[in-house]
Amino acid sequence: MKKSYQLTMKNEPNEWFLSQKLFRFVLFLTVIFFYICTSKRPLILFFSMEKSLVDILERVRELFFKYGVRSVSIDDICRDIGISKKKLYHYVRSKNELVEKLLELERENFEIIFSTHNFDGVNAIDILLTVSREVGERFWDISPSMTFDLKKYYPEIYHKHIDERIEFIYQKIQINIQKGISQGMYRDDLSIELVARLYIRRLIDLHNPEFFPAEKFSFQTLFDVMFDNFIRGIANENGIGYYEKQKRKVNFKRFN
Repeated sequence: MKKSYQLTMKNEPNEWFLSQKLFRFVLFLTVIFFYICTSKRPLILFFSMEKSLVDILERVRELFFKYGVRSVSIDDICRDIGISKKKLYHYVRSKNELVEKLLELERENFEIIFSTHNFDGVNAIDILLTVSREVGERFWDISPSMTFDLKKYYPEIYHKHIDERIEFIYQKIQINIQKGISQGMYRDDLSIELVARLYIRRLIDLHNPEFFPAEKFSFQTLFDVMFDNFIRGIANENGIGYYEKQKRKVNFKRFN
């Protein structure tokens, strides 16, 4: 009996240690699940970018929008955020890399719209309404002047960003057009490739400050008008009727 008691006492620490490891693992999964359900940031950023870097990039984005990309220096960023250059250079080696990381975050924040919503079996018009609402909430402060600075002073980084974003949107809009035709919402005489290319062209034009001066047109206004015209141009009679009905249910600024 004494020997049995000693064995039990010997095993108890191991069992306690294993239970603690299991508890920590379950806690970790719970945190990840909560993050997925509540955060607007891409899950990939949870692993690929430290939270501190994401926070820095979001503050930098605000500064760029307020003062322009070119006008904001590394010293300005450190002063506004309240960090040292040494800490900032722990994440990025130069302002060029900072701009590159910021645009990477912008792309991932856009792409997460499609991974957080299950669009399987969803009406094509509802998908566009949902995406448009998300764009309005996430990217309302995009300005043509910011795009102008990026294009002029960081052309290589800017064009890489645009090419990757365009390719992603181009693929998604083709899928949506095909779905809308098969669901009887869009006209069946559409050229899917042509319409998708025209949609991309319109998106690019929104960022042209010569056509749309930032002091006269906000990105939100431009995008809302472009989106409404796009839907009305590709939808058939059934689709337009459905669109008129559904847009009243969506928290879409232009239609409130």
